[in-house]
Amino acid sequence: MVIVQSKNEVAIRLTRERWTHIVERHPEMDGQRHRVLETVSDPEMIQEGDFAEYLAIRFYNETPLTSKFLIVVYKEIARMDGFILTAYYSGKPSERRRILWKQ
Repeated sequence: MVIVQSKNEVAIRLTRERWTHIVERHPEMDGQRHRVLETVSDPEMIQEGDFAEYLAIRFYNETPLTSKFLIVVYKEIARMDGFILTAYYSGKPSERRRILWKQ
């Protein structure tokens, strides 16, 4: 398990189980764990999710798929505790989601 701080200074966990889930669902994420952690701790934008989760977003010029945005979905369940749900590359952030924070 690895822990990083979110923009809200909440400890966000990435467990082995979640990392396995991410890589199984999104094989292009294999080898991208450092970027997932960087995106949570130093995002360029944070959007609001549908079920009280956050979407940390950061653009990368080079990824296994070309230049893409990395989207990391995570929950803050207490003032000092949270966890990553999933992560994936996308061509652009959602235009329908509310922006909570932007660099």
